[in-house]
Amino acid sequence: MPFIDPVDDEAFAAPDLKALGYVPNYNRLFARRPAVYDAWRQLNGSIRSQMDLRRYELATVAAAQQLGSSYCSIAHGKVLVEKFAVRPGDAVSEEEQAVQELARKVAADALSVTDADYDRLRGFGLGDDEIFDVVLAAAARSFFCKAIDGTGVQPDAEYRELVEPDVLEALTVGRPIED
Repeated sequence: MPFIDPVDDEAFAAPDLKALGYVPNYNRLFARRPAVYDAWRQLNGSIRSQMDLRRYELATVAAAQQLGSSYCSIAHGKVLVEKFAVRPGDAVSEEEQAVQELARKVAADALSVTDADYDRLRGFGLGDDEIFDVVLAAAARSFFCKAIDGTGVQPDAEYRELVEPDVLEALTVGRPIED
């Protein structure tokens, strides 16, 4: 149960209901501040549109897990499994490991990021714009994770039916899934 009362607003919830087939718990939180949710969707969409989807999801899951956000870890881990057959604990390339490490560092302590982190990714052929996209993805995920976790919003109960139990267990790194 969140720390503040959720808001049920059918009109506000309609796009998420159409996209997901249910109204996610975070929708009921952001129904309190629709302009913030719209701004979030625009920001996140603009970041995601510039990135390779697999790289975006790997960076997002790494940041979410570093932040201890089950909700975002599950939501984006589900995408990795469904679209790329990447399950928690699967081996990824050294480049992808470096992307994940940068995303974790940004999420944990952005001041710990150094030239060496950038040089490592440049060594794999990533340009400054691509590296900046990883930083943006992790920084934006920090906002969303902290907004939902800081208000006590739990991952949707629907994930129990949508995600395999072993994957769900591995991706639950913070708040438990809603009953």
